[in-house]
Amino acid sequence: MKTRIDPDTWIRKDHFAFFSQFEEPFFGFTVKIDCTEAYAFSKAKEYSFFLYSLHQSLIAVNQIPEFRCRILDGEVWQYDKVNASPTINRPDGTFGYAYFDFETDFTTFASKAKKEIEKVQQSKGLITSVTGDNIIHYSYIPWVDFTGLSHARMFGGQDSIPKICFGKMVEEGSRRYMPMSVHGHHGLMDGYHIGRYIDLLTQIMATPDDNHS
Repeated sequence: MKTRIDPDTWIRKDHFAFFSQFEEPFFGFTVKIDCTEAYAFSKAKEYSFFLYSLHQSLIAVNQIPEFRCRILDGEVWQYDKVNASPTINRPDGTFGYAYFDFETDFTTFASKAKKEIEKVQQSKGLITSVTGDNIIHYSYIPWVDFTGLSHARMFGGQDSIPKICFGKMVEEGSRRYMPMSVHGHHGLMDGYHIGRYIDLLTQIMATPDDNHS
């Protein structure tokens, strides 16, 4: 479900009008995320850390309305829920885009996601699922401890889907960190909203559970 945002009463009316004129309206940050507790929890439970960290990120973005806003035919709509479209690596070095429905319960989420991963890994195309706009574009680059990241983008369209990328986990003393980049449409969100997502994800990572709300 989605709800149309009335531009005349929207607090971001002027921001949207201003940044929508830009050829490149996306902006972003790269930060280090402490994943020590979340990694230990996932390993103790024998969970895939890829799926567990993705699920925690979805919990965070779904609590921030700006991450659920999209531009559709020039109008702004807010979805009740957003899901994930992550890149899935294949043994031959290629990747395909997958689609994971967001479920509050991790075991339910992971069960469905594993079937989608298997389907993508057995396919040869790039886009293997129909996704829609109520998604977050996710990438995982486990080989690179990056400090900055840019995305290939097609200008001139109405792309408004946030893009989140996680990198290589590294150990620093007794802690584990991984880089994360977050990019969003400046007409729909500001640094404040990305900062809220980063803070919320950090809190969730520090208090791992099977079912955050």
